[in-house]
Amino acid sequence: MRFWSLPLVLAAASAIALPAQAQVNQVRVWAAACANCHGTDGRAQPGMESLAGKDKDEMVQKLMDFKSGRKPATLMHQISKGYSDEQLAQISAYFAAQKK
Repeated sequence: MRFWSLPLVLAAASAIALPAQAQVNQVRVWAAACANCHGTDGRAQPGMESLAGKDKDEMVQKLMDFKSGRKPATLMHQISKGYSDEQLAQISAYFAAQKK
């Protein structure tokens, strides 16, 4: 009986951890859409704004301003409207956590 209990415990632990892993991967997928302008993991090439290590709350505010039209932009107002407020907060947290 004990032989079967360890695999069951491991399977149950894996099933519980899977949704959390999927969440992390989804945020990385959303953040990857920013790489064209802001660089991989938010480390931009010269001339573009880097996002890595920036303050999360400031990024969220900027994104909300783009989304609402308060802050003028060429592309960011369109891009930000494609995400919910919660998704923008998660993307901002992802970039804030990256090393500069």
